[in-house]
This record gives sequence, structure tokens and C-alpha cells, in this order.
Amino acid sequence: MKITMAHGSGGKATSELISRIFAANFKNPVLSAMEDAAVVPGAGTLAVTTDSFVVTPLFFPGGDIGRLSVCGTVNDLLMSGAVPQYLTCGFIIEEGAESDDLERMARSMAETAREAGVTIVAGDTKVVEGGGGVYINTSGVGFVPPGRRVSASLCREGDAVLVSGYLGEHHAAVLSARMGIENRIRSDCAPLGEAVESLFQNGVRVHALRDATRGGLATVLNEFAAASGCCIALREESLPVSAPVSGFCGILGLDPLYMGNEGKFAAVVDREDAEKALAVLKASQYGENAAVVGSVVPGEAGTLLVRTSIGGTRIVPELYGEGLPRIC
Repeated sequence: MKITMAHGSGGKATSELISRIFAANFKNPVLSAMEDAAVVPGAGTLAVTTDSFVVTPLFFPGGDIGRLSVCGTVNDLLMSGAVPQYLTCGFIIEEGAESDDLERMARSMAETAREAGVTIVAGDTKVVEGGGGVYINTSGVGFVPPGRRVSASLCREGDAVLVSGYLGEHHAAVLSARMGIENRIRSDCAPLGEAVESLFQNGVRVHALRDATRGGLATVLNEFAAASGCCIALREESLPVSAPVSGFCGILGLDPLYMGNEGKFAAVVDREDAEKALAVLKASQYGENAAVVGSVVPGEAGTLLVRTSIGGTRIVPELYGEGLPRIC
């Protein structure tokens, strides 16, 4: 079945589309009430975020726009130290989209939400003129446990910098799919709740967290350095990059430091907790390739440096201009 403008009319076709695809996949007591707003239990400090997903292609090695939309919003909540609880989702569907594709996306979202331990409690669907594209907005709510504070402004001299795994996999997978390049690279798209929560549960003194999405690790660490008024230095040989992605970058002239990820995060922790944090990440789901990649050092405030393998030092600015568009 192809989506037509009738599916966005608010009438029977809309109801059938919502019932057949979205309500069937996201079914839960809160959503099934079909009210204009979800009323959910909760108390304490809230974390709220929203994100829109326009990736192309809609399906790529290792994921799809549905899984991506859940992971992206869940991970944003986690980076504030929150425990994600609820999501909303809004679909903007272009005329001509295939209902079978929507079914795949919805099923993927539902499976990822279960994996992440969140509930999709409200949603919206609009159909517009176009060529069969699909765009998804998700908003998320989580609760920050008492006493937990994580901020880019809390980095301080001596802190250790870790990354939770191989860099650049999502960027390389999406670009490969667009260019028709066959390789073994798959997106790292994943919800990071187990890895992040394990740090806190094991007493790691976490100062800053950020998922390294658009702009890559270099942009995230530049943001940390600017927010904290510090200097961060990375060790080039410590940066984790898989052999397939390294080869891909060599062919196309890409730098993994600037490549987008959807299942990796940077963590700045107290220097005394660096080895504990590394062990915790390596033992957690999606963290087996974690590494300590640098530290906060004396130097010019707001600066990111890389110590090269031949003994040199270079300044790494945040991404300037346009990276790969429509990556998430």
C-alpha cells in the first residue's frame, strides 16, 4: 500500500494507518488511551530532549531511521545523567511512501524502545506532498537521580577522557550505502543505557558525558574544552578505529575524529577512576572497544590537541562547514 494524502486527512484512512502500524507496534496502556497528551507518573528532576531524524537512506547496514530515532533521543537523555523513561514520536510521511516500510520502521522503533527500557507514550502522523520520504521527530523524558550532576562545564585539569568504542562506523555505513560501496561496515546505532548507568553504579566520578554524533569526537571535546575553560589533549595512537573504517577513511580522505557516531560517547572522569571506568565500559554492552584516549592538561583554554604518534602536537578545531548531510 502506498501512502496518499488521504492518510493525512485526519479521517478514516488516518485512523487505519495509525491503528495498523503505529498503535499495533507501540501498544501499551498509556498510548492505547489515545488521549491528546500522555499523563504519566513521575517525580524529581526531569531531563527533557527532542530530536528530528532525516537520515538517507532510510535503511542502512546496522540500522534504520526507526532505530536511530529511539537511540538518538535515549542517548541524549543518558548524557545528562538521566534515566530515560518516556518517548513521543511524530512521523512526517511524504506521499508515495510504502506502508511496508513504515511497518519496518515502527517495528524497529518498538524493539529498540524495549531494549532501551523506555515507553513510547504519544505520537503524531502527518502526510505531505513529496516523493516517498519519511522524517521522524522523537521527544524524550527521563529522571535524574538525586545528587547526580553531569555537565560539559565540569571538566578539570587531570581528568581522563574515554571513548566507548570504535569511531566513525555510523558515518561510514551511511556514506557507503549512498555511494553503493560494498563492505563489512555497519552502523553502531545503539542505546547506551547499560554502559552509562554502569559507570554511575560502580562509583565512577563522571564529570561530563556526550554522545559523539554529528561533528564527531573532535567537535564534542572542543565543546567540553570551551564550556570548562580547559585544554584537552588526545593521544593519536589511543583513538579506537576499526580496520574497515580506517581503510575506508584512507580511500576517501576522511578523519575519524570528525565522523558521526550513533552508539558511542565520550566521558570525562576523575583521573583516579580512569582504569575503573575503562573496565566497566569494556564489560558493558556496546563498550567492548572502549579506550582511554587523553586527558585534561595545562594549556590554552578551549583548545583540543592531538599528540601524534611521531611526537608532534596539532590543534584540532571543531568541525567547520558541512560534514555528511542527512546522517541522522
